[in-house]
Amino acid sequence: MNYQPPQTLVSMMQSAGVVFDLYLKASSAKPNTLTGWSLEDRDPQIIEQLMPFFGLVYQYYFRVQTDGWENIPKTGKVLLIGSHNGGLAAPDTVMMTYDLFRQFGTERLAYALMEPKIWQFLPGLARLATQVGTIQPHPDMLRAALRKDAAVLIYPGGAKDVFRPYSLRNKIYFHGHKGFIKIALQEEVPIIPFISYGAHSTLIVLTDIYPQLQQLHKLGMPWLGGVDPSVFPIYLGLPWLLAIGPLPNIPLPIKLHTRVCPPIVFEQYGEEAARDREYVEQCYHLVCEQMQQELDRLVQEEEKKGFNCCFGS
Repeated sequence: MNYQPPQTLVSMMQSAGVVFDLYLKASSAKPNTLTGWSLEDRDPQIIEQLMPFFGLVYQYYFRVQTDGWENIPKTGKVLLIGSHNGGLAAPDTVMMTYDLFRQFGTERLAYALMEPKIWQFLPGLARLATQVGTIQPHPDMLRAALRKDAAVLIYPGGAKDVFRPYSLRNKIYFHGHKGFIKIALQEEVPIIPFISYGAHSTLIVLTDIYPQLQQLHKLGMPWLGGVDPSVFPIYLGLPWLLAIGPLPNIPLPIKLHTRVCPPIVFEQYGEEAARDREYVEQCYHLVCEQMQQELDRLVQEEEKKGFNCCFGS
């Protein structure tokens, strides 16, 4: 009797092959291309080719539950502000990006800011991400995207957020970064928060030893590759079991719940408001507080039904 693998496995293998081929093509792109400095590098056809693979990951690997997408308008500029988890794999970010295209199609202009160091350390991945809509985290790029009426996804906490210790997994952790507030005020754009539950269990961050290494660097120890990593976690996860440093990881198949929260609209907008440090501080704390309330509510919902018990239910 010949064994016939499940159709989903066949589809996964075929779609993974497509992703790998696109990765190779992006990796071999000409120098100084796909650098995240052009909005025109976004390619809807590439996105369409990636969708089947991430759809299978969404449905069968992370078994994503999601809600709140009615909070995003079908047209017009908007800032999507998220708290992300799970190391460099950032599965909640990837799954919410997939959902954004699933909900609105590739015609809805969407971009995401990404840590510049990714282009240095993982150039192939960064170039492929650029074709999906990833751009450099520079105010001019952000303004240009918003002025094209795009939805722009920002994770203000950056690497410190995505590698925050497991003990802080249910905390909004933006590390005082307020640049997105100033842009929102200047461009008069609403903020729509993204939150998630489960992604920070796809690896377990024990601690971040960057402060200690930073002290050693000041005493003369060079950074590996001459680049300041800004974070240096010790974590439990695949494939390393115990990893030291911001190494790429394979996320554990933990069930995820993602949520799009209601828009946050400020009382005042414009250049004058953006120059008012006290007002910017107030807006920043308003966003953090509202997102923390929403995250607390999501955590309570999931803990009540025992949602995140190892590999899910």
